[in-house]
Amino acid sequence: MSTDKPWVKNYPEGTPDQLEFDPKTLVTLLDDAESEYPESPAFANFGTSITTKEVEIKSKQFAAYLQKDLGLKKGDRIALMMPNLLQYPVVIFGALRAGLIVVNVNPLYTSRELKHQLKDSGAKVIMIFENSAHVLDAVFSELEIEHVIVTKIGDFLGFPKGLFMNIAVKYLKKMVPPYTFPRVIKFKDTLTRSTEDFKAIPISVNDIAFLQYTSGTTGFSKGAMLSHGNVTKNLDQFDSMLINILEDQQDIYMNALPIYHIYSLVVCVFAGYSRGALNVLITNPRDTSAFIEEMKKWPFTFFNGVNTLYESLLNHPEIKNVNFDSMKLSGCGGMATLKSTAERWYELTGKVLLEGYGLSETSPGVTVSPAYTEKFTGTVGLPIPNTEISIRDDDGHEVERGQPGEICIKGPQVMQGYWRNEEATAEVIGEDGFFKTGDIGTMDDEGFLSIVDRKKDMIIVSGFNVYPNEIEDVVCMHPDIVEAASIGVTDEKTGEAVKLFVVLGGEQKLTKEEIIDYCRQNLAAYKVPKQIEFMDELPKTNVGKILRRELRE
Repeated sequence: MSTDKPWVKNYPEGTPDQLEFDPKTLVTLLDDAESEYPESPAFANFGTSITTKEVEIKSKQFAAYLQKDLGLKKGDRIALMMPNLLQYPVVIFGALRAGLIVVNVNPLYTSRELKHQLKDSGAKVIMIFENSAHVLDAVFSELEIEHVIVTKIGDFLGFPKGLFMNIAVKYLKKMVPPYTFPRVIKFKDTLTRSTEDFKAIPISVNDIAFLQYTSGTTGFSKGAMLSHGNVTKNLDQFDSMLINILEDQQDIYMNALPIYHIYSLVVCVFAGYSRGALNVLITNPRDTSAFIEEMKKWPFTFFNGVNTLYESLLNHPEIKNVNFDSMKLSGCGGMATLKSTAERWYELTGKVLLEGYGLSETSPGVTVSPAYTEKFTGTVGLPIPNTEISIRDDDGHEVERGQPGEICIKGPQVMQGYWRNEEATAEVIGEDGFFKTGDIGTMDDEGFLSIVDRKKDMIIVSGFNVYPNEIEDVVCMHPDIVEAASIGVTDEKTGEAVKLFVVLGGEQKLTKEEIIDYCRQNLAAYKVPKQIEFMDELPKTNVGKILRRELRE
């Protein structure tokens, strides 16, 4: 195997080929930041901000409650299901301090999706946003959840100042569907203990910090085990690529990406906190008008998003009134960035849209476009320090430079494996330690990586991974549907959308609308098919495997 690393010569000035990592945990990172920047504003949301010191106090109070009142021990799992709110990072930090494993849950999930993740992780506790509580309620009797903590949008917010905020809270309360499960704990009640009640426990870099669920190659949701060391080392890797950009206590992250996603959690929340930066949390970035009004208020320095987010901003007439003078960097990931989007963003802001590449299984960072980049290249950048990338053919042999193959990754950021799933782990991590991503890419002579295809049939909708197997499994549970197959089709708004091919049984007369309604009941909104085509039969191989390739053609 080639040991050539052509990307090193293109690193920013001062970025080393290899880093020497301190053996620090995420708790060490929190302690260091709180000692160094106690008075720095750490997070802001809906006009309210909290300092690093306030975060420390509240997170330790929450940790003490988990330890003393709920009796949780090191290694127990806690599920968190909420949008970007001030209480989210506080709860994550508190759970980590108590030695718990955090299971981040997409608040858009349906009851079926939530049930699988809670069962698989074995979570004992869930903290859930009240607007999503009815989703848990529908399957609560089938779970072994011992404690439910419910949080409201206003739990940390500083109104009743101002008419607008009062109206907003009343409106959101009306949107809360009813729920009936017993033993509800109010989030505010978890912050009643003194910080003196919190007892620090030994945590090592090899202890699991997160179960970050991803569907992987099979379509069945699996928890990627990310250790404290995986994440802290990835943060150091990122920092080394931004060595001339980051400024302690000076940066403001406009954080519209969901914290439950590893991209936002690491690249914005932990990266910002570790340097005394401010994270402005956007709860609902799909409300583009309100999002832009928030952007106008802050001299933000970092902006991260996915292509669809940039498109929604660029298509809004008010975006031209946002001041981008302070912005040092804008990054894009999660899905392919369109050249037209990047060009429009550059015309508006004067900043290049920098692509990166990562996965839940890699904590997440693998490659970063250097900040010195002067124009959009269409590549996802250079491998970050201490990262090896091998482009391989179907037989596992490395291909010649410039030729396409499966991207395989080795580095300190690669997960420990999939939670309680040795078979799935062995399928993606070989004896040589390389993680097989399932993505097809090429590397040029300068070491820049490009994503050209996907080995697996994954569909990417607005940056969210959607797996055909899951959709087909759900659809085929309908008694009137005999077979189904799904593929990704181009969509101007979301990049890709799901198209479903359906074979009905006998004389059944299901309509497209009825199938879509059924999918809405069982799948998160971004997974619901936008197009449906009825067929008499699906194309198959001689052994009966559905040929999605022919459906795409």
